[in-house]
Amino acid sequence: MKKWFFLLPLLLLFFACDKEEVVSSSPAFQFLKNDVFWRTTTYSATIDKDGKLVITGGLNDEKVVLQTASVNVKTYALGVDDVSTATYINSLPKQETLYKTGKGIGRGQIIITEYNKDTNTVSGTFAFIAPDNEDVASVEKAVRFKEGVFYKVPITLVNTSE
Repeated sequence: MKKWFFLLPLLLLFFACDKEEVVSSSPAFQFLKNDVFWRTTTYSATIDKDGKLVITGGLNDEKVVLQTASVNVKTYALGVDDVSTATYINSLPKQETLYKTGKGIGRGQIIITEYNKDTNTVSGTFAFIAPDNEDVASVEKAVRFKEGVFYKVPITLVNTSE
């Protein structure tokens, strides 16, 4: 009888454990914007004829656009040139704002961690601080993105030749 008392908690533990469903996050585009979690509802990536990669994630009237010089796996510094940039756009009427990094403006990085040629997807991370386009010198008006992740975002090749 004592043996059953030792086995009873083990059996209860075994049957009490419910199988949790794992929800796939493939593909995804998410980040912390000014320390508030965001997950975009739309995402896309394109490679233009010059090889530049543009990744876009949107949520309602807001959009984040990441651009790198290529799709190569590496770290792209922001605020260094006008090729690798990060942009945040709010197109809500009466609240239109544009924040963008560029040559000597803002800072951060985009890290391409994987470019899968077979599935034509791109994955990586990003973090940046971009000033308000109308008041570049104001640190208070800057938008801050951190812990940004884009995962297996499908890429479309765009032919812009005329």
